[in-house]
Formats: sequence, C-alpha cells, structure tokens
Amino acid sequence: MTARASVAAVVIGRNEGARLLACLDSLAGRVARVVYVDSGSSDGSVAAAAARGAEVVALDLSRPFTAARARNEGAARLAAEGMPRFIQFLDGDCTLAPGWIDAARAALLADPGLALVCGRRRERDPGASLWNRLIDREWDRPPGETKACGGDFLIRSEAFARVGGFDARVIAGEEPEMCVRLRRAGWRIHRLDAEMTVHDAAMTRVSQWWRRARRAGYAYALGASLHGAPPERHYVPQLRRALLWGAALPLLAVSLALAVSPWALALLAAYPAQAARIAARDGDRAHAAFTVLAKIPEALGAAAFAVDRARGRTPEIIEYK
Repeated sequence: MTARASVAAVVIGRNEGARLLACLDSLAGRVARVVYVDSGSSDGSVAAAAARGAEVVALDLSRPFTAARARNEGAARLAAEGMPRFIQFLDGDCTLAPGWIDAARAALLADPGLALVCGRRRERDPGASLWNRLIDREWDRPPGETKACGGDFLIRSEAFARVGGFDARVIAGEEPEMCVRLRRAGWRIHRLDAEMTVHDAAMTRVSQWWRRARRAGYAYALGASLHGAPPERHYVPQLRRALLWGAALPLLAVSLALAVSPWALALLAAYPAQAARIAARDGDRAHAAFTVLAKIPEALGAAAFAVDRARGRTPEIIEYK
C-alpha cells in the first residue's frame, strides 16, 4: 500500500462556502479518498464538494446533529469500501498544511502506541479581530504527549474502531471525550511540533465569543458527567473554575450586598485581581481579561447542561457562526 493510499479524510461542514472549497483543495493529491459529511447546507456545498471529487454524505436532519455524529458517519462511509489505515479528520473551515500528512503518518508508523497525532492549528487572520487573536492563542499548545486534541488530527483507524469512535451524544468537546477513552484503552496521544491546519473562525462580534464560551461551559459539564470521577477527573477543574468565577462569586457578592452591606460588592475586585495575575504570568492583558470574563458564559453553559439533564432533554448543538 502506498503512503497516499493508506490515508483517507473525513471533512464535516455546513454552509462553509469558499472555506469548504479551500479545505477540499488542500487535501487534493494528499489522501486516497475524501468523504464530506454535510449537515444541511443551503449554499451549494453538497454539489461543490461532489464536483471536487469528494464522496458526499448528507446527514439525516430528523435526528439531532452533532459534529461527533457527522464524523462517525464519515468514518462509516470509509469503512463500507475498506477502512484505510489512517483517517485525517478535518473541519470544513480549515485547510491542511502541505507537509502535515507525511509528518503525521510517519509519527504513527514510528510509534505503534500512538492512537493519533495533532499539530499546530493556526487562525487564518488573527489580526482581523480581538476574538480571532484570542482563538489563535488558544490553538498554541506545546508539543509532546498530551491528553486531548481538537477537531483536526490523523488517527489510526484501528484505535478509532476499538473505542467505537466518537460519542454522538456529545455536542461539544467530543474530541477530548474520545481521547479519554483512547487513553483508557492503553493508547497515547501526541502533539507534533509541525504545522497542521489553518482555521477560519471569522469571529467579528462579541456575541460570537459569548456563544463559544457558553458552549465550552456546556462541554465542561457534559464531560465531567461522563468521566469526572478519579483518577481522570475529565473537565472537573475547568467546570469548578467556571462555577466559582462565573456564578458563585458574583452571586455571593450581590447576596451579601443586599442582605448585609453594599460594601460586600468589594468582593468583585477579585476579578481584576485575577486578570492581573494571569496577565503577569502570560504577558497578554486582553487574553487575561477575557479568560476571566469567559467564566460567566461558561457557567451559563454548565447550567444549561444541568437543566437539559434534569428535564431529560436531548442536547442541541451550540454554534457561534
């Protein structure tokens, strides 16, 4: 089997337009097959993907859509004609770096204990908005062994199958959740010191940042409900920070101010103090400020998960674009 024949790609998207075409073009000649999973586009994405040679899977939207479900259905389409040795998962708003497939495949071949590898994801235009810059910083993680990855990665199909792929119920944080199960099964995850993808968040409004942070809070609560027990404690620290800074502290300050003294509002001074501490550590004031502020929508997202769970409601995907 040639190097190219051993790798296939699964791309997911909805109404990505030109971003999807750039994504598919970046895969041309680098993988044997491309499966594009569409979740109800109205911009001609299905026809455009087919015209570029991708195998198209249109999700049945009578069932709840999640990125996890879309990726699973893409992998199932690959398996129907013989599963490749490796699968490159890629979001439709990303383009693949030219040397990534070769570097990632070589890493997996060199170490049979690795389930998957990821690399450096960059934001396409970090200077376009504060929100884009914050996301680009978020993508910047140190190379080496890691607990989880994001939506773009090359995985050994054997490892993917062994854990049953993604949990289709997980509406956010589905990649870290799968990584928990991979590590429990004895696999390891590695972040390479290599360029992987360029992402186009296209975030220009504070409302987009807010929804994205709220989605993160939902993911923390959901992830902790699934794997929060020791020793994993998946997303437990993140959930605790969200609830402390996003709910407990402001509620305590307001309650004491109403019941005891307005001076209790001085407790809110902990917010700029915490932002200053983070800025001193990381050297980025904007990042520090919004890291602290994000705890409010994160707490709201965690609360939304609690309400959905109490009511037995099927979670719905939270989108920011």
